[in-house]
Amino acid sequence: MARNLKINLKYFNFINMNKKRFGIIASVYLVLTQDNKTLLLLRKNTGFEDGNYGLVAGHVEDNETLKEAMIREAKEEAGIDIKVDNLELRNVLNRHEVSNERVDFFFSVNKWEGEIINNEPEKCGGLEWFDMGVLPENVIGYIWQALEDVKNKRFYREIVVEK
Repeated sequence: MARNLKINLKYFNFINMNKKRFGIIASVYLVLTQDNKTLLLLRKNTGFEDGNYGLVAGHVEDNETLKEAMIREAKEEAGIDIKVDNLELRNVLNRHEVSNERVDFFFSVNKWEGEIINNEPEKCGGLEWFDMGVLPENVIGYIWQALEDVKNKRFYREIVVEK
């Protein structure tokens, strides 16, 4: 039975409401696998890791859940439709970077609708399937680590990125 949660606001301290809070950048990544191969995306013209392989991915936008963001990015970048119930969270990666803090959520999906196409050719040099055991050398480092973690069923990792 669902309960309504009533919050008595008098118990909250509103003195520091204007205090700037610590912010985390949240991103979602799609680990698409088929016949022991993973779909990778070759980045170009983005200003971040251009010339290297990543995954279908993107930032979570305001008023968007993680799964909603993943569904949106899959459609925007690869032209496929995914149902929310088919998404499975497989890995969480907390990246401590010099200028910011990031939390990356890696989802897998077994079923999707539509043909995989490069919907963003201005930012993507191509989408290509690679054998899970023989990924190209130019996979972005933290993406490679997350794929290894997914393969080995490790759910969470923290890394420090030094530039």
